[in-house]
Parts: sequence; C-alpha cells; structure tokens
Amino acid sequence: MSDLQFAPLANAGALIREHACGGAGTLPRLMVVADGNAAKFHLRKLSGSLGAAGFGYECCIVPSGEESKSVGGLARLWGEFHMAKITRSDLVVAFGGGVTGDLAGFAAATWLRGVPIVQIPTTLLAMVDSSIGGKTAIDLPSGKNLAGAFHRPRLVVIDTSLLDTLPPEVFSEGMAEIIKYGCVFDDEMFDDTSNREIENLKGIIRRCVQIKSDIVSRDEFDRGERMLLNFGHTFGHAVEKVAGYADITHGEAVAIGMVAAARFGEQTGFTKSGTSGKIAAAVAAHNLPSEIPPHLGKHAICDAMLSDKKILSGKINLVLLERIGSAKIVPVEPDGFAADFTL
Repeated sequence: MSDLQFAPLANAGALIREHACGGAGTLPRLMVVADGNAAKFHLRKLSGSLGAAGFGYECCIVPSGEESKSVGGLARLWGEFHMAKITRSDLVVAFGGGVTGDLAGFAAATWLRGVPIVQIPTTLLAMVDSSIGGKTAIDLPSGKNLAGAFHRPRLVVIDTSLLDTLPPEVFSEGMAEIIKYGCVFDDEMFDDTSNREIENLKGIIRRCVQIKSDIVSRDEFDRGERMLLNFGHTFGHAVEKVAGYADITHGEAVAIGMVAAARFGEQTGFTKSGTSGKIAAAVAAHNLPSEIPPHLGKHAICDAMLSDKKILSGKINLVLLERIGSAKIVPVEPDGFAADFTL
C-alpha cells in the first residue's frame, strides 16, 4: 500500500522528502498539477512547504471540473511534462480534487512508462476515495474512466483543514462517497452520516480511509472485494454519461446511483424492503438528488451501463445491498436487467 499521512499541508514538503524520494541523494524535481480551486486557496502554502524542504518545482494549473478528465486534458499534461523535462527520477504531485488526482495520476502512469506520483487531495471526495488505491483514468465519449491505469501513489497527504474552503455543494459531493461506505460496510456510520449535522467528521474520514486502504491491500487490481466500492457507480456513471458530464456532478450521480441500485435490488427481491428510502433520505439530508432525471430515459441509461468497464463475461456486475451495511457483487444478465430496471 501507499504511505498515507494525516498531516498539515505545511508539512507536505518534508513528508515528500522523507517518504517519497526513495533515499536518493539528489532531490527529484517536482511537477505540481493543481486544479484552479486548490491553487486559489492553498498553492502558496504548498509552495512554501516545498521550498522549505529544498524542492524545485514546476506547476501546471488545470480547470476544475470533469471536462478536464479528457484526451485533450491528458495531452496538455504530457506537453507540460515534456516542456519541464520530467524524467522517471522526478515526481508528479497531484494537488486538488478527484478529477485532478485521476488526470495527473494517469498522465504520470503513462509518461515515460511511469513517473512516481504523490497525491494531496483537497476535497472530501478525493480524501476518502479517489486519492487512495491507485486508480487513475480519463473519460471518453463512450464512457467514464474507460482509459486508465493502476498507478499507486508513493505518498498520500491528507490535511482535513483544507475542507474549510470547500463550497457547500462540493462538500456534499464527498458526502455521497461517505454514505456509500456506510451502505456497504458500516450501518452505524451510515446512521451517523444520515443527518445534515455530522459529529466527528475527521474520525469518519479516517474510518473511510482505513476501509479503503484495507480493501486495496487485499485486492489492488479490482478483481474481487474491491468491486464492492463501486456501489452506486454503475448506475451513476451511466447517468453522468447520458447527461454529457455537464449537468450532474460525480457526487450527485453516485447519490442517484445508490438509490437506483437499492431500488433495483428491492424490485428483484435481493435487497431488504425500505433500504432505498433510507438512502434517499440520507442523500437528501446533504442536498443531493436521489432520482434519475426522467428526460435521460431508461433505454439510454441501460445502453450506457452496457458499455461500463465493469461488464465481465457479458454480464453487468452490480453491487447490491442485502441491507444497510452488507453488500454483494451480483452478476446480472443484460436482458434481465433491462426488463427489471425501472426509473
């Protein structure tokens, strides 16, 4: 597993030097890939930390938002790496939300067949999910995260004080992922996060990070247990795709997808009745949607799900809940799914 540190951003430079440089006598150069929001509020502090630790670095700022996770965004980063003469002895630092971590991670994985990366997440979603475990990807017109690579970070630095500058809607996106952990693994945590007011957020973040770290250590390449972390994502990715990655954020899509998956489970007798209602109430408490917009259409959603990367041996591998806190991976025949699925 990656080295993971909960620490102030002011300590990031020293931690990178200690944990990510592999004992090299000469410090590597750094390429910091920051999104616009992280740069606006926190880049000065990160810069001071890197300078104090003796690092020289280049910086590339990418626009916030899913549209950056594209072939064009990837090509732009490769161009920046080329101009900066980044080599395999240097380091990429992803500084921002989940989009930045995914994009920078995939660029690092594919530049010169692999440049090491450090992840410094600045959003709740990135802290509890996307910065951990080494999944990197970009979106294609045919689907979300279809082009990607496993590229485990040398180090993940989490400073929860960075959440203080998040807009409420961005914070809510991260709550969708936290609710997901409760749905799949921990009914008590689900209860703790089902209300608008959350006590001990730092403790909940640590719990989510521990759950994901433990699972990744047992199933790094997503062939078994790690697939449980996709609860709500198969439906959610389809909603994002059909919506054109524009009108619905990833967190909103995951919230919709969890309710849809629970309803499908209830309709097919797999999931305990009433589960979807509990999840819908939990996401609504954090100003997240729970319904697939009717204008997207059942057939378009079904077609998008059939192009998802979780299709194996011609079957849709859905993560379905037996009840809150217990989930299983259920292979579903596409024809049967299309017949049973209702908006």
